[in-house]
Amino acid sequence: MEERNQKNEEQNQEFSFINEKIKEKPVNKRKLAHKIAWVAFCGILFGLVSCITFVAAKPKLEKLMEPEPDHTVTFPPDQREEENNGLAEGDGNVSSSTAANFVAGGLQGTEGITGEPGNSNPSDGSGQPGTGDGQGTAEEPEPVYIEKELEIEDYQILQNKLYAIGKKGNRSVVTVTGVTSNMDWFDSAYESENQASGLIIANNGQELLILTEKKVITNAEAIEITFINDEIAPGVLKKYDGNTGIAIISVALADISEETLGKIDVAVLGNSLAITQGTVVIAIGSPLGVTYSILCGTITSSSNTVSVWDSSYTIFTTDIMGSTKGSGVLVNLNGEVVGLVMQGYSSEGDQNTLTALSISQLKGIIGDLSNGRAIPYLGVKVSTVTDEIARDFGLPKGVYIKSVETDIPSPAMDVGLQEADVIIAMDGEEVLTVEEYTKRLQALEPEQQLKLTVMRQNGNEYIELEFNATVGVLQ
Repeated sequence: MEERNQKNEEQNQEFSFINEKIKEKPVNKRKLAHKIAWVAFCGILFGLVSCITFVAAKPKLEKLMEPEPDHTVTFPPDQREEENNGLAEGDGNVSSSTAANFVAGGLQGTEGITGEPGNSNPSDGSGQPGTGDGQGTAEEPEPVYIEKELEIEDYQILQNKLYAIGKKGNRSVVTVTGVTSNMDWFDSAYESENQASGLIIANNGQELLILTEKKVITNAEAIEITFINDEIAPGVLKKYDGNTGIAIISVALADISEETLGKIDVAVLGNSLAITQGTVVIAIGSPLGVTYSILCGTITSSSNTVSVWDSSYTIFTTDIMGSTKGSGVLVNLNGEVVGLVMQGYSSEGDQNTLTALSISQLKGIIGDLSNGRAIPYLGVKVSTVTDEIARDFGLPKGVYIKSVETDIPSPAMDVGLQEADVIIAMDGEEVLTVEEYTKRLQALEPEQQLKLTVMRQNGNEYIELEFNATVGVLQ
């Protein structure tokens, strides 16, 4: 028993430390304060870095999240308007609106005065006294016109109004300068400049787009654009068409002051398909080689055309005296651009008067160039085989090939197209006019394959042939 008690006592002594009370270590307040301060500092630093990162990344994130703005420039095609030259439809008589402006006795005008009810007969719209319908409808009195002789001062007022249209149009005009470095006979470097008018045709939100002639910037090392207030900004060639000779220059909006942006306008391209012989036009730009000139005149011919590769364009001739180096545009009485002055298209007898290309027929090319798209090229000069021509000369209906470009390699020459061939289909779709041919060609992309169905004379008959051409670009 004693042994057992002794053994228990030894075990109790062995594990006696378990019953000892553990005393907690005292808190080090200084270290605790340091830890709290460090955690707070790290929190502030993390928040600050996060804030800076968010602010820096926000614009990029917004740009990624938002859709890209559309900078595409479009010029809707024009429709040909029916012209009646002031004649009422159906009867061939002078219309009432036109007749009201004609009086006997030479250069005189009219002034309309609404007649008093007791002094004029009611009209039913036919020019005859109205009979009434018994329904109590009030009939408008017929206007009475009195003659008013025009004075010299009236002519000046008219001129002032015409020049006001020109001045407003010149807000859309710039001077395009192509700067080229050369060496003279003594090996001294000098700069030469070519200048012509340009026309502001669009503002796509990033840049101004300017229409001008390619020859001005050929081989130019730098392009300068001078605005109406004489501010100069650098220009960049966006695209040009080696066929028509027109080019589009871009000027970044960031390079143009707010003052200048407030003094310029984007031109409105009008419908030149309505232009006829005798239409009054105003030439602006530098038709005489002097910047911002304004000349008034009329269209003397609107029926002539000029053939270029793969298309033809209407040429407007005017009675406006101009320079062989003249450039600019023709505007109508609404201030809309209807013609692009290009003296290179003048015939030998028209060198001293202004000649312009119909702007409506250029809108498709202008739109493509403005969007950086190359103009498709095949290399043929064509004309439409009309019903009359087909009957008189025994030709198939279609597009007659007058010539094929052979001086330089062309897609038409490469596949074996020949003069006097008649194109009747493109990619299986029938084509009967030059307009259809040009429209289908311009819808293609360079390097795209084009299947041409052609009628070629073989003895006394025509045989059908097919050619697969690769659309090119004329440099």
